[in-house]
Amino acid sequence: MATRPSPGERLLGDITQKGYEKKRSKLIRAYFPHPGGMEGMSHRPPFAPPSAARFHRRRSSGTRDERYRSDVHSEAVQAVLARHVESNVAVPMPSKRRSLVVQTSMDAYTPPGETHTLIHLSENHSAPPDVTGYSSDSSHSRPHSERHIGTIARNTQKYGNAERMETGDGVPVSSRVSAKIQQLVNTLKMPRRPPLREFFVDDFEELLEVQQPDPKQPRPEGAEMLAVSGEALGVVTNWPPSLEAALQRWGTISPKAPCLTSLDTTGKPLYVLTYGKLWSRSIKLAYNILHKLGSKQEPMLRPGDRVALVFPNNDPVAFMVAFYGCLLAEVVPVPIEVPLTRKDAGSQQIGFLLGSCGVTVALTSDACHKGLPKSATGEIPQFRGWPKLLWFVTESKHLSKPPRDWFPHIKDANSDTAYIEYKTCKDGSVLGVTVMRIALLTHCQSLTQSCGYTEAETIVNVLDFKKDVGLWHGILTSVMNMMHVISVPYSLMKVNPLSWIQKVYHFKAKVACVKSRDMHWALVAHREQKDISLSSLRMLLVADGSNPCLRSEVICPCASSPEALTVAIRRPVEDSSQPPGRGVLSMQGLSYSVVRVDTEERLSVLTVQDVGTVMPGAVVCVVKPEGVPLLCKTDEIGELCVCSVATGTSYYGLTGMTKNTFEYMYNMCITCGCLFIICGLVFISGKMDGLIMVSGRRHNADDIVATALAVEPMKFVYRGRIAVFSVTVLRDERIVVVAEQRPDSTEEDSFQWMSRVLQAIDSIHGVGVFCLGLVPANTLPKTPLGGIHLSETKQLYLEGGLHPCNVLMCPHTCVTNLPKPRQKQPEIGPASVMVGNLVSGKRIAMASGRDLGQTDDNDQFLFLSEVLQWRSQTTPDHILYTLLSSRGLVSSSLTCLQLHKRAERVAALLLERGGLQEGDHIALVYPPGIDLIAAFYGCLYAGCVPITVRPPHPQNISTTLPTVKMIVEVSRSACVMTTAVICKLLRSKEAVATVDIRNWPPVLDTDDLPKKKPPALYKPCNPDALAYLDFSVSTTGMLAGVQMSHNAVGAFCRSVKLQCELYPSREVAICLDPYCGLGFVLWCLCSVYSGHQSILIPPVELESNPALWLLAVSQLRVRDTFCSYSVMELCTKGLGLQTEALKARGLDLSRVRACVVVAEERPRMSLTHSFSKLFKDLGLHPRSVSTAFGCRVNLAICLQGTSGPDPTTVYVDMRALRHDRVRLVERGSPHSLPLMESGKILPGVRIIIANPETKGPLGDSHLGEIWVHSAHNGSGYYSGYGEEVLQSDHFTSRLSFGDTSTVWARTGYLGFLRRTELTDASGERHDALYVVGALEEAMELRGMRYHPIDIETSVIRTHKNIMECAVFPWTNLLVVVIELEGSEQEALDLVPMVTKAVLEEHYLIVGVVVVTDIGVIPINSRGEKQRMHLRDGFLQDQLDPIYVAYNM
Repeated sequence: MATRPSPGERLLGDITQKGYEKKRSKLIRAYFPHPGGMEGMSHRPPFAPPSAARFHRRRSSGTRDERYRSDVHSEAVQAVLARHVESNVAVPMPSKRRSLVVQTSMDAYTPPGETHTLIHLSENHSAPPDVTGYSSDSSHSRPHSERHIGTIARNTQKYGNAERMETGDGVPVSSRVSAKIQQLVNTLKMPRRPPLREFFVDDFEELLEVQQPDPKQPRPEGAEMLAVSGEALGVVTNWPPSLEAALQRWGTISPKAPCLTSLDTTGKPLYVLTYGKLWSRSIKLAYNILHKLGSKQEPMLRPGDRVALVFPNNDPVAFMVAFYGCLLAEVVPVPIEVPLTRKDAGSQQIGFLLGSCGVTVALTSDACHKGLPKSATGEIPQFRGWPKLLWFVTESKHLSKPPRDWFPHIKDANSDTAYIEYKTCKDGSVLGVTVMRIALLTHCQSLTQSCGYTEAETIVNVLDFKKDVGLWHGILTSVMNMMHVISVPYSLMKVNPLSWIQKVYHFKAKVACVKSRDMHWALVAHREQKDISLSSLRMLLVADGSNPCLRSEVICPCASSPEALTVAIRRPVEDSSQPPGRGVLSMQGLSYSVVRVDTEERLSVLTVQDVGTVMPGAVVCVVKPEGVPLLCKTDEIGELCVCSVATGTSYYGLTGMTKNTFEYMYNMCITCGCLFIICGLVFISGKMDGLIMVSGRRHNADDIVATALAVEPMKFVYRGRIAVFSVTVLRDERIVVVAEQRPDSTEEDSFQWMSRVLQAIDSIHGVGVFCLGLVPANTLPKTPLGGIHLSETKQLYLEGGLHPCNVLMCPHTCVTNLPKPRQKQPEIGPASVMVGNLVSGKRIAMASGRDLGQTDDNDQFLFLSEVLQWRSQTTPDHILYTLLSSRGLVSSSLTCLQLHKRAERVAALLLERGGLQEGDHIALVYPPGIDLIAAFYGCLYAGCVPITVRPPHPQNISTTLPTVKMIVEVSRSACVMTTAVICKLLRSKEAVATVDIRNWPPVLDTDDLPKKKPPALYKPCNPDALAYLDFSVSTTGMLAGVQMSHNAVGAFCRSVKLQCELYPSREVAICLDPYCGLGFVLWCLCSVYSGHQSILIPPVELESNPALWLLAVSQLRVRDTFCSYSVMELCTKGLGLQTEALKARGLDLSRVRACVVVAEERPRMSLTHSFSKLFKDLGLHPRSVSTAFGCRVNLAICLQGTSGPDPTTVYVDMRALRHDRVRLVERGSPHSLPLMESGKILPGVRIIIANPETKGPLGDSHLGEIWVHSAHNGSGYYSGYGEEVLQSDHFTSRLSFGDTSTVWARTGYLGFLRRTELTDASGERHDALYVVGALEEAMELRGMRYHPIDIETSVIRTHKNIMECAVFPWTNLLVVVIELEGSEQEALDLVPMVTKAVLEEHYLIVGVVVVTDIGVIPINSRGEKQRMHLRDGFLQDQLDPIYVAYNM
């Protein structure tokens, strides 16, 4: 590729020691205090030669890669960082688990007293303003009272001297986590640079916001540039007509003249190839290629066929023989790298090139052939992506001698293809550049003229001889001029960087071909060698830049690319008084492709030197790099175009790309590759492939590398190995920096270095870094010569395969094109909204289920206890309940009479031993089973109010028992009824240590019930009296009890009976927890009311036998079954690979008519579809799987039932949903979100969609809160501390406009209604309810409403190792918690992937990413995530995370 002066050294330029000291003092004067009276004095060391002074400074930097070294640049970077130190803004350091830290000198957080001191929260504990958007409004906070009662008590872990705090929501937290978040908030409050393009155009009408271009942007002002011609290509009479003719001439005239000397790893000459040997061995190889492969009738290779040349970098002799053998045989050589393994970096793309070139034969050396990977049979395996190859060894001992009369036909140079050179593009793809024989010869002639080559000169070549400058000078032009090449292998340079200088001195070489890296390495070692002189050197050809530390008349940088070959080269000059061209340019101007001369006192300048003049016989112009190739202006930077015979002609097999590159304008044969400017001389400012376009500005990757390497401590980066590339995030390029850190680096070192690099790049280049990652030493993919393979590194980053040991994300700094935050409109009254809907023809979103009728015998009873007594008399032996064990066997059952008798005995126990009064509250702490049902009806018989409570878990008493205690206390239970086993558990040592047992009410053991009946069964006098309390914990952590009256219970059971067509002859399988909601009603109440048999399957039993539920449904031929999402997920994951075995066991689900998932959330479509698809082969019909929806205020609003239309699915625009709009889109549309109907509205239920703020009715195109009016609504919340702490209008709300007389209950869930094309049983069009999410869980960020499940779905899709995810807001930052399945070393790979996914899909910047083990995210019995519990655990530092990343 075309190159330019080294980014570090070109900043220094050719300056004297005096000039250097003057510049240095100017740069750092402003950052250091001056003692009084010292201003006028100058402390300058004694004068010394500039090279010595600079060398001394270099020696201190150790053995790191010196390509980008520059003292002026380093001091500029340090001066910039000094400014940031003065501001003293603390940056939160990532937290890392000890197992991830190899060597560390400190804890995972910065202690007080260090440079970065933790900033604690202020005393008033108020939430900071919204820093995630541009608006000043802070996000809507949850009411303080809502969580006062409901937060479940947790054991808070104590940390040393961590001070206790409270959040804005009243949650106590430890300072360790919250102080870091406060640090993060403080850094984000800092003023940011105004973005160039603040908003991008989005097709959603409310996001259209485009900012005009920066008016201060510099623009080119010069005249149009003219094409520049090189000198005429001289005609020398003795120049050969072709390269083969030159080889023939020297091979016959001077057969003993040395052609090539190869060196071993110690630097000693290994073999000297003479021109006679090269000629004879090339002829022999050409004969064997044409005549010994295949048969005489069908030879494998014919003239013009392509052949791969696979030779290692330490064997130039074999490569040279093979290359000229191919030229003589008129086959086309394709030199490539040696594949070391089947998974080499870039190997697959090389294979694609070989396949497209039709390569079937690979030439290689004997030693290389033996070193290739072999299969068990000894054969060379087919490498990934490679075509099948015949490997042909080129050593003479393996070849046949050609007949005496056979001689290769040597033609004059023509337009046939001479060779194909491979080129790796920015994206990692490999192209083959074809070079014609006439171009090959002309290029050699122009190089000879430019460099002044003469016969028998000695040249030292350090470059790769298979391609680019090393091939052109060391293999081709050298033979044309009968030169002697000393080839220095890369393996020797690694051991002895001085080796090439030693060879120049030893062989008195006139020319050396090197890279700037080789020069720097050698210069570090050169001063130790007093007896070495470079006086013989007349030309030092630098392939990738220039070095100002040697004599400028010797240094000859060149510009080149595979397409254009050599474009320009600085000629060696005799007069040392003529300095090279030099320019000091503004980096800001360069980023806009404009040349602006600046002063060296500025920190953000770039000093460039010329690379000489245009090659002989070539015409060069500069065109705009994008769009139509128009000529640039004289002060504009553009792409180089060359018109010359000596260039490549095409990309092999790619006609479209060839036209774009080689046949650009006026049919000129031109090529691209460099960014440059011409001012008489050619100046290189960068490579096209190294450009990164960010927000309309171009930044050079090499410049960013130079800045990163200049940050102290400079030894931090291992061997200077830094990769800089860009990734597309949110429709713009973002910069990613990946560096290898030294093995002995500490966590503190890493974080300090990363923070300083970000500050330096931001200040000097004016651009933010999206991601800065540190990986262990020697882990980045390497090129054959040891450099970083950039495209493979980028691919690993995108796939999550880099495995960094430290990551710092800065999305807040660099992502400046987010859509404008939603501005709240002035409040519009509900009447205006309603009228607006009517005018626009939109229907007011209202729907209702069918009417409840009273037709059955049991409908005459007002109370459920009366229904049970009636059934015990009319159908005493009818089985109501059957409980299954974990093995699928019936462990117990209850008939109507048995349940009645047991309930009477429980009532007698309560009245006799408990001494309870009418209306007392009883806590029923039972495992799922028959005892719970009997105890419930016993309470009704005794006139008491039952509360069902989940018993504490025996293996987890410390966290589950406080919940039990809290429910008992809040419900003011007068007594606790339970089994003997749980009684013992409540009195255990662990239970006593967890809660104070002295405060418990009396505990009654019901295993030993009295034999006698109570004197009389209690009959309520008022149907509106309290029947039972339904206590549950919401996903936001709020514990509340809902009062259910006898009237509501009867209406509820009647509604479910009608919807599901429940009769005494029916059997229903229930796999639900029986403690609250619809699960409790189905488990305990419905069978008694409807008379059907309930087959009870405790969900806990599925942990040991996942197939229990489905086998029971199959064997008992059940048609209707109810389950939870956790049960469905357990079956999907646990039985995914057992469907064939289950089929063999006779599992048949074809009789299932309704499989209903009971939930209080949006239907999980992916899970229900997976379940349906998995068990489809076992007879399960997809239409039988449906969902139910209930909430606290109404335990069942929708339930699909057995009849009615199938559940419908719609696709809505997720972006519109954030604005509380409902816009239907087609399946597969961008940003589409599938939503499934939550079931059919139950009989006796009316629904309306209302605005949660104004309480006005909404149209069906709006998202609003679901309000419900029904006979089985709850009566209100129950709290022992009074009703005032809970929302009083949840059960008794009225619309502010329209139907203001109806009393509604607010569900707290957002959703919308849609009238479908389907018809229900009454012939009316079906109204479908779609639940979107809980109102109290919805997050208001950037003025828009986000639902956690949508962000979590995006995050889980990001990487296969993310098993579960939960998100929650904290001080207006989005916190993402992910559970990692896999090695802890992979944790940091997920941070950039998660950040990018949320940005792309939701336009949100993630503030904190927490990586944890599996099982950390709390989930309740219904399978719902407890996000607020997770938040509290995170803030109290109880999660033990693997890694916590604070995105800056």
